[in-house]
Amino acid sequence: MHPLPRRRALITLGATAAGLLPAPTLLAQPAVAPALDVPFVPTPQEVVERMLRIARVGKDDVLFDLGCGDGRIVVTAAKVHGARGTGIDLDPERIGEARKNAEQAGVADRVNFKVANLFETDVSPASVVTLYLLPNVNIKLRPRLWKQLKVGSRVVSHAFDMGPEWPPEKTESVQGRSIYYWTIKPEHKRAVKA
Repeated sequence: MHPLPRRRALITLGATAAGLLPAPTLLAQPAVAPALDVPFVPTPQEVVERMLRIARVGKDDVLFDLGCGDGRIVVTAAKVHGARGTGIDLDPERIGEARKNAEQAGVADRVNFKVANLFETDVSPASVVTLYLLPNVNIKLRPRLWKQLKVGSRVVSHAFDMGPEWPPEKTESVQGRSIYYWTIKPEHKRAVKA
C-alpha cells in the first residue's frame, strides 16, 4: 500500500474521533417519528361522503381537516363538491400520502397539506372543519374552534363528540359509525371571551 493514501485515511479517522467531522454512523440515523395524539385510522369513504353532505360542503367552502391522515376528506371535498381544502397532520408520511392522493385525484391545485400541530394551526379561514380525533383532543380543541371560526362555520366529527358543554345539533349513523355536527354561534364567541 502506498504510504500517502494510508496517511489520509488515518487523518480522516483521527478527525472523526476528535469530533471535527461527523462520524459516518451519525449521518445514517433514522428520523424520529413524531409523537401523535391520535393513531391513524382511515375514515371509511361512505362516512367521508356523509360528513361532507351533513356539512353541506360546496364550491365556496374552505375545508380544514385536522388530523387529515391520507387526505381522503380534503380530496373528496375538492373532487366531489368543488371546495378548497387544507389538511393538517403531524405525521410527514401521512402528508406525503395525502399529496399523492390529491395528485392522483386531479385536485392538487385546490388543496394543501401541511405537517403541523393542529393546536398551533390557524383555522380561521375555514368555513368547515372536519375531525376524526379522540374525545380528550376534541374537548381540548373546542375553545380554539369557538375562538377562531366565524359564526356560521360548520364542524363535523367522526366517532367522537365535543363533550356536554357543546352538544351536537345533529347526529347521524353510517355503518354503525356516529357523525356529529355543530355550527359556530355568537354564544360560543361570548363563552370564549368570558
